[in-house]
Amino acid sequence: MPEQPIPNDIAKLGFEEALQQLEEIVRGLESGKGKLDEAIKSYERGAFLKRHCESKLREAQMRIDKIVVGADGSVKTAPADL
Repeated sequence: MPEQPIPNDIAKLGFEEALQQLEEIVRGLESGKGKLDEAIKSYERGAFLKRHCESKLREAQMRIDKIVVGADGSVKTAPADL
């Protein structure tokens, strides 16, 4: 089954905002309060938020480079080993 696209309201969030919402959902689910239907909807939103956060982290990692000095003294950049 192919992954569903991330909803627009989540896709517009920055990493910090998405992470905060995900943390709130986790706290709510861990409390065990609320109805089953609400818990399922929260879990589904949490899954989208998690995917969005992971995507943002991958994007950031790809943009980070390290400076490498070659044996001949030349300076280059290479992907960071994070």
